[in-house]
Amino acid sequence: MSRVGKKPVAVPSGVTASVDGQIVKMKGAKGEMSFTVPEEVSVAFADGSVTVAPRMETKVARSKWGLSRAMLQSIADGVSKGFEKKLEITGVGYRAAVQGSTLKLSLGYSHDVEFPIPSDIQITTPKPTEIVVTGMEKQRVGQIAAEIREWRPPEPYKGKGVRYADEFIFRKEGKKK
Repeated sequence: MSRVGKKPVAVPSGVTASVDGQIVKMKGAKGEMSFTVPEEVSVAFADGSVTVAPRMETKVARSKWGLSRAMLQSIADGVSKGFEKKLEITGVGYRAAVQGSTLKLSLGYSHDVEFPIPSDIQITTPKPTEIVVTGMEKQRVGQIAAEIREWRPPEPYKGKGVRYADEFIFRKEGKKK
């Protein structure tokens, strides 16, 4: 039994949900998203919550049961509140700035890195050493944050680079005489 799949997805206030066959659509303050539930899983909307259940007792159906419920919860959270990832920049001269629809990163290279901001994602820089990526889709926000981090991942000796705000960098000791 899937512990995740058993729980119904509560639809937050201000969000409208509709189930049409295997397609679940949710519309909220941030926008509208839909998810097509796999055929191995049945979906129903009742009493302000969406419930999912496996159609048969196979391993594939049970695995897609939990996945479907998790995806529906992400959609409900995304259209109501949205998701955000915070990145911190550490290093002398390393900084970031948003200029129009591009994120300009100075990361110690001979040139500035210009990262085009996708239309479905918002990127802000409250401080020159802090980047906040926000959006409706959880996967997309994480992917864009990972692409920004990829330009200069944190190194283990001094900790310089772009890292997630909640990330711990394991530090190594330098060479000894």
